[in-house]
Amino acid sequence: MLRRLVLAALIVLPAACCLLPAAGHAEALKRVRIGATPGPHGQILEAAKPVAARNGLDLQIIEFSDYVVPNEALSAGEIEANSFQNQPFLDNQKADRGYRIIGVATTVNFPLGIYSKRHKSFDAVPSGGTVAIQNDPTNGGRSLLLLQDKGVIKLKPGTGFKPTVADIVENPRKLRFIEVDAAQTPRSLDDVDAAAVNTNFATPAGLKPSDAILKEEPKGPYVNLLAVREADRDQPWVKALVASYRSPEVKAFIERTFGSTVLPSW
Repeated sequence: MLRRLVLAALIVLPAACCLLPAAGHAEALKRVRIGATPGPHGQILEAAKPVAARNGLDLQIIEFSDYVVPNEALSAGEIEANSFQNQPFLDNQKADRGYRIIGVATTVNFPLGIYSKRHKSFDAVPSGGTVAIQNDPTNGGRSLLLLQDKGVIKLKPGTGFKPTVADIVENPRKLRFIEVDAAQTPRSLDDVDAAAVNTNFATPAGLKPSDAILKEEPKGPYVNLLAVREADRDQPWVKALVASYRSPEVKAFIERTFGSTVLPSW
């Protein structure tokens, strides 16, 4: 009898030992490296991380300090997605560099502001004053369109979303425009009368959008995007990423943290 019990144990125990790890094993999360610029874009993705984990994603946020490298890294396969740009900027990058990148969902809008350390209003900027704008066509053009909307300058008709300084046809105050890298526009405020600064660079620099002496209306095509490579557009993780970002939890975080300076698109 004892011999039969021992033999039974030798047969049953290995099977039981094999079942336990399987019962307690959790499926590995899908790693998704996503690029963002510092400030609100990165903060919003941090808020999306726990939601993404529930949706099966290990969201790894990689910050870039400019607007060029995130698409280069995405195109090269160094990251799987990015969150920092609007459609006109992406279209321009694709035309210039041949990237096969697409937007898969809209995210948030950051109304552009023009700031000054020297003047309380744009009317106080003197004739011949200096104004810094971004040196990339999309954001620089966006700043010029803002100045046109506010009656400061007039642009040549038909320039679309990417006018340049050369397209200015009326400049009654003879303002001088200085083009700098978008990330450097907050620093330029020490040297110019005013500077156009994107909100994601204004916030880390301690600039409050409510203090802008001119501010863009929340309109037009400047809502930001989640972008991926075209080849990945139908991957299940893309759908999970979009659902995680556009979740009620993330929307509540945006509204609680940024108020009217960052506007959810959903």
